Amino acid sequence: MTTRYILTLSCADARGIVAKVTGFLAAKGGFILESTQFGDPSTGRFFMRVQFEGGKETELKDTFAREVAAPFAMEWAMYDTARKPRLLIMVSKQLHCLNDLLHRYRSGLLPVVIPAVISNHEDARALVEWHGVPFHHLPVDAASKQAQEARILALVEREQIEVVVLARYMQILSPHLAGALRGRAINIHHSFLPSFKGAKPYHQAYARGVKIIGATAHYVTDDLDEGPIIEQEVERVDHSQSPEDLAAIGHDIEARVLARALKYHLEHRVLLNGVKTVVFR
Repeated sequence: MTTRYILTLSCADARGIVAKVTGFLAAKGGFILESTQFGDPSTGRFFMRVQFEGGKETELKDTFAREVAAPFAMEWAMYDTARKPRLLIMVSKQLHCLNDLLHRYRSGLLPVVIPAVISNHEDARALVEWHGVPFHHLPVDAASKQAQEARILALVEREQIEVVVLARYMQILSPHLAGALRGRAINIHHSFLPSFKGAKPYHQAYARGVKIIGATAHYVTDDLDEGPIIEQEVERVDHSQSPEDLAAIGHDIEARVLARALKYHLEHRVLLNGVKTVVFR
């Protein structure tokens, strides 16, 4: 079977990048299946994602690094699409996003390996273990936060975790943990950022008489809920709907947005562009 790869890259925008990349792949026997690119005039950066088949991974990477990436000072990566990334899910008491992800996983719609789910509460144990996934209860308070996060990082290293999803994990990550997971931890926020942060967002929205509610999936950074945005969605609501109605609608939106953001990330469609992202849908 012919191996399929995804190549992603970014660098300072310049003439001839596309020609150099596609010419290299053609010379190495690669057949391009999909190619998208974007030059951002506001940052002067160029971004590209190419899906192709053919060639030997080690030879492709070594030669590409020398002949293409180095002359353009590229940040780049190449992935074998047959390999399933290892995913860690973290959750607290609200289980709607976790339930959606585990259903997609069990149904074969989420091409990952899930070695563990971590929670600071016991509420998710039965659901997680029913799906055959190891559950780790790691309670946390102000006094134990550093030790608890050390256990999280130890599990990430031991299980060779590549992607972390905060599926309504209602704890603020320390700068140390957020930094260690930079670019590979995705959070779902229960509003159309930057509005209605903190507790009871749908009650806040109701009190303000909003006409739309939404959710935002973003990468985790040191700044709370300020990481590069991957995906968002909104839905219209009106005065007749209660806070509970808004919460129910919001939970559905959160699950959908998180699943899409994770899909884009797993398919290597998201490239960081400073404090924002380029998403090749």
